[in-house]
Formats: sequence, structure tokens, C-alpha cells
Amino acid sequence: MPLIGLGTFRLRGRENLLQAVDAALECGYRSFDTAAVYRNEADLGHALRQLLPKYGLGRALISSSQANLGPGASDACLKSLAELGVDYLDLYLVHWPGKQGWRSDDARNQAAREECWRALEGLYQTGIIKALGVSNYTEDHLAQLLGSCSVPPAVLQVECHPRLPQTNLIGWCKQNGVHLQAYSSLGCGDLLGDAEVCKVANVHGRTPSQVLLRWALQQGVGVIPKASAPARIEENFKVWDFELRNEEAELLKGGRSEIRYCWDPTGVA
Repeated sequence: MPLIGLGTFRLRGRENLLQAVDAALECGYRSFDTAAVYRNEADLGHALRQLLPKYGLGRALISSSQANLGPGASDACLKSLAELGVDYLDLYLVHWPGKQGWRSDDARNQAAREECWRALEGLYQTGIIKALGVSNYTEDHLAQLLGSCSVPPAVLQVECHPRLPQTNLIGWCKQNGVHLQAYSSLGCGDLLGDAEVCKVANVHGRTPSQVLLRWALQQGVGVIPKASAPARIEENFKVWDFELRNEEAELLKGGRSEIRYCWDPTGVA
């Protein structure tokens, strides 16, 4: 799986998708992340069909996700396939450990997760899904899943950046053969002005976003930065020709309290 993919959260409109995908493919992106809730699957599929031949490509890696819908997961996945206009998905994720519409502390959430996963395992067995994954699962949720599944998750997608380094979760994933992929690597933009991030960026002659993405990549963590402007898309991809020193990576974390800029799944039963 490519370590860098293009995230498409809040990227909508056929022309916007065409411009972003064109710029991404030209730079070297080969992986694209979407979700049913983004409401852009059809436009992303259209853009890929139009632009892949331009770059001599027959396929890019496509991942999508859905909420935890229990046994209704199969229908949701088939709808995503139809929207994208593809015969299979390279990766399909369950976006949240709690069932859609239920309280986080509802004790039935675990059973709903198991129902959802069984439904997706059925599609996996047919080849419609090439790999299964989860998003926003904690170590407890993952341990429960491994105790009941027949197809283990290949990918875990979580918020991860220097202010939420997810050290224990990264270690768990490495021990259990799960690839960790980060979203919100830039702290929803808040970390771009962080003093330590800017200091390290100045030392390397790089932008803050490049430093933050490189921080994740050096740990083997995949990233899916969202961008729409071609210049930003290219900037986010130019992270392979420099390396952060260990002390710089530690400086970015700074020993400060952890901050979540997105959702907190720790209270989901």
C-alpha cells in the first residue's frame, strides 16, 4: 500500500476532483481515500476513469469507508462500488466503532461491530473487497475484533501527529501486522504554526506540512493529506529526499499533553 495517498475529505464538485486527481497522478500519487459520508465517491470515480489513461495507468488504489451499520454493511459497500464505478475496492474500512445512531456507551456496540465485520467478510470472500480495515478503533476494540473475526483488519486509520503520537497503538499494529494510516496529520492545520514544527522546517528548508508528514512516514505510518490546490498536492508529496534526526522527531512531540483535533473513540463500549 502506498505510504502517501490523497485524502478527499470535504473535496467536492466534479471539476474540483478532476483538478486534484490530475495534479496528484502527475506527482506520483497512486492511492486515493474517500468515504460514503464525503459524498464525492461518484466524482472521484469519474475523475479516475478520465485521468488514469492519461498517465498510462489502468488502476489506482481506492479506499472508502462507512459507518458501523451492523448487518447493513454489505448494502452500503455495494452502493459505494456503484458510486465509484468500480468492480472492487482495494480497501474498505469501518469508520467508527460505535453503531450509527447509538450512544457511545451502549453495551450493544460490540455485537454490532461483530455483525458489521461478518457482513464485510462475506464480501471479502467474493473478491469485491481486497482488504478490510477499521478507523478510530482503540486497542480494546482491535483486541475484541481479533478475538471474533476470521479475516483480520489490514489497516487501522486514526488521527496521528506529534501532539497525538499514538505510540502504543503504533506498537500494537506492528506486533499484529496491521498497517497504521494517519489522518489529520497536520492537526487540522493548527500544527502548521507550531513553534517546534516551524523550527525544524526552517533547519531543513522545508514547509511545516512536509515536516509533519515526514514525521509520520519515518515511523512507517501512512498519510492521506487532503489538498485541492495542485501546488499543495505536490508539496505534500515531496517528502522523500530529507530525513528528520531522532532528536528532531522528539522535539516535535515536545513532551506536551496530547491534543485531539477530531473524534475521541475511547468512550465507545
